Amino acid sequence: MLQRCLDLLAPALSEPGAVVVDCTLGLGGHSEALLARFPEARLVALDRDKEALRLSGERLAPYGERATLVHAVYDELPEVLVRLGIARVQGVLFDLGVSSMQLDEADRGFAYAQDAPLDMRMDQTTGMSAAEVLNTYPPGELVRILRAYGEEKQAKRIVAAVVREREKEPFTTSARLVELIRDALPQAAKRTGGNPAKRTFQALRIEVNGELSVLERAVPAAVRSLAVGGRIAVLSYHSLEDRLVKQVFAAGAASTAPPGLPVVPERYQPRLKLLTRGAELPTEEEIAENRRAAPARLRGAERIREDVE
Repeated sequence: MLQRCLDLLAPALSEPGAVVVDCTLGLGGHSEALLARFPEARLVALDRDKEALRLSGERLAPYGERATLVHAVYDELPEVLVRLGIARVQGVLFDLGVSSMQLDEADRGFAYAQDAPLDMRMDQTTGMSAAEVLNTYPPGELVRILRAYGEEKQAKRIVAAVVREREKEPFTTSARLVELIRDALPQAAKRTGGNPAKRTFQALRIEVNGELSVLERAVPAAVRSLAVGGRIAVLSYHSLEDRLVKQVFAAGAASTAPPGLPVVPERYQPRLKLLTRGAELPTEEEIAENRRAAPARLRGAERIREDVE
């Protein structure tokens, strides 16, 4: 869906001096495409993963000073722009979820298909690992995480098994957790929705990295950073992310005027114009080319006026 993201951002990035922010740099594929498609634009790219920054830095080196890479979580965008002396930007792109690099590097512990230390931290220099969450959180809190972040219907059953097993020996590796989940689930639950560990791993990853709380701050902050005429595109990969983005965009595109006003003052008028009808889905060809794109949802919006106090 990269091409659709570029097309959606294009009207805002054609002028010389336009600044576009890639909030989720990863291996730099989207950033490279932005720099190539918009040769007059300057890129600011954020990532909390130092290894991703190193690798993408090598990839983007040919673009020289047009690319500024920053070690930061994307809710820190306002502070990053202040440090760089940038008042407003013309484009913002989010590609949420786990990068292919993180999934494919066994020792990061994101993937349930291979045995690895249960880490899951996008920034391995800070915060609790997934193993620490599993081994220390109260049962009720683990159930809440699995239900809220993984939409796991069998959360109580899985957590009961986790609590039983962690008393014998703390969890350290992903294979042991995958095996526990397989054993804990009833047969009917194993026959639907792919790998039965998928939802639990998603829930742990979101908790470890604070993804939803970060996103809750980051999307409104990104909207505020847009100049009038600036555009934002967000690719999300599960319903919780997409719902949050939808709510922020819908609120920005709505009038806040009390009902019955004959003329709506400017301060009540919408700040955003929606650029997608609902969420756009990947095509069958895109899914065939990259199966990880299957759950992707794309939403876009344009800033149409400044905030008026």
